[in-house]
Amino acid sequence: MFEGVMVAIVTPYADGAVDEGSFRRLIDYQIENGIHAIVPCGTTGEAPTLSHDEHKKVIEIAVDQVKGRVPVLAGTGSNSTAEAIDLTCFAKDAGADGALMVSPYYNKPTQEGIYQHFKAVAEASAPLPIILYNIPGRTSSNMSPETLGRLAKIDNIAGVKEATGDLAQMAATIEACGPDFIVVSGDDNLTLPLLAIGGKGVISVACHLVPRQMVEMYEAFKAGDLARSREIFYHLLPLFRSMFIETNPIPVKTAVAMMGMIRPEFRLPMCPLSEANEARLRKVLTDYGLL
Repeated sequence: MFEGVMVAIVTPYADGAVDEGSFRRLIDYQIENGIHAIVPCGTTGEAPTLSHDEHKKVIEIAVDQVKGRVPVLAGTGSNSTAEAIDLTCFAKDAGADGALMVSPYYNKPTQEGIYQHFKAVAEASAPLPIILYNIPGRTSSNMSPETLGRLAKIDNIAGVKEATGDLAQMAATIEACGPDFIVVSGDDNLTLPLLAIGGKGVISVACHLVPRQMVEMYEAFKAGDLARSREIFYHLLPLFRSMFIETNPIPVKTAVAMMGMIRPEFRLPMCPLSEANEARLRKVLTDYGLL
């Protein structure tokens, strides 16, 4: 269910509140352009600055707007196990098809603590499929391949979004967890390399801007047309880089706003793109014919 090109969708704001109309239009645009799943309330969705009520409302809106056309993988992670259980059980009851759960951040749990955290949430929310999310640069803890191998034995833990930037670790994870465990990239610029070693797709930021091309790259690879997949990958690589000229989701929200889809609004501590980087980003989008 959670393979292919999945969009880590932004949360639009208008005058400080969640902009429901723009959010619904973004979802439709992505689905109409062929993406394989919608992922609300992740890093790109600014989940840390959503209140609990807003977080749950965004999941409800996503499920309602998708209407079963593609799976909804709802972000439900927390550094509090009890809070993660609450959000994940809510997502299940709201009709989400699965949960994306970031490894506990700030606390810096041991590998055993990480294992027990996810085991508790999985048991409380079964049979909802769970995709773990490993992003040490934000959490200050790394889920080892050995820990993921243990977690893969829990029935409803289905895979991991890997954002370590370490292909060797990703290969070790695939080796430890087996071919049925879903390993997807959390970095657009590692999508094709990860597919080549057995990964299943990407939870994408750049997909906001070029969904059809992202899907074409994936489908060309799946069809065995590596030359075409590689051609698209290298064509898009500068765009991938531009999405991280400042902290995600600042560049992508700015880009989507430049394209007229949302308002260029953030919640502190996220702030607008610097003038110099805004000019750089505008040039990239212009070069790709997006403006």
